[in-house]
Amino acid sequence: MKIIWAPLAIDRTVEIAEYIAQDNPGAAGKWIDNLFKKVEILKSAPKIGRIVPEIERQEIRELIFGNYRIIYCLEKTTISILTVRHSKQILPVDEIMA
Repeated sequence: MKIIWAPLAIDRTVEIAEYIAQDNPGAAGKWIDNLFKKVEILKSAPKIGRIVPEIERQEIRELIFGNYRIIYCLEKTTISILTVRHSKQILPVDEIMA
């Protein structure tokens, strides 16, 4: 399986890392490394994430990573990382379904 990062997912990841870096730049780098390690698990176990409750479609799933949700779309040969959101934020469904 190939993993593709949507521009929104990259933007959100950068925003989160910049926020963490305000207090601890080292922690921000470690957070990004661990995020990518978590996503790599999807290559061997693509259905490990639960179905996103706000959408309820088999192909739209999420991995929980600490306080964050990694939202992804499972396709035949690819996994598209759609966004990364803090678990306390409302997930704007129109943002990832557009």
